[in-house]
Amino acid sequence: MSSIPKVFLLGSLCLSPTQIAAETADGAAVFGTRCATCHTLEPGVNRAGPSLAGLIGRPAGTMEGARYSRAMQDTNIVWDERSANVFLANPRSLVEGTTMNTRLRSPEERNALIEFLTSGS
Repeated sequence: MSSIPKVFLLGSLCLSPTQIAAETADGAAVFGTRCATCHTLEPGVNRAGPSLAGLIGRPAGTMEGARYSRAMQDTNIVWDERSANVFLANPRSLVEGTTMNTRLRSPEERNALIEFLTSGS
């Protein structure tokens, strides 16, 4: 008989795949090491890349005051968990001509980052 409490097992079955992945990677740490050089979490404060505050649900290329490639401005993407995941894995595979070139190859890091961004950081 396992020593793991049944409550823990049942509780872990209720987690979404994104939440489970976030358990193995820290989204705040991923943001700090991989994103914060070019992006902020402050609404309306842009750096080389746009603020990521309120990213989910926002049409791509529309943050006021941010510099976007023509490719990003012309896309019809509205950011959700799926599109963000695909973009973070390989930005140019989703938006050919984007100026973002940072990739997060680790699905755990991508999922943790997306969970962090959607949680209101």
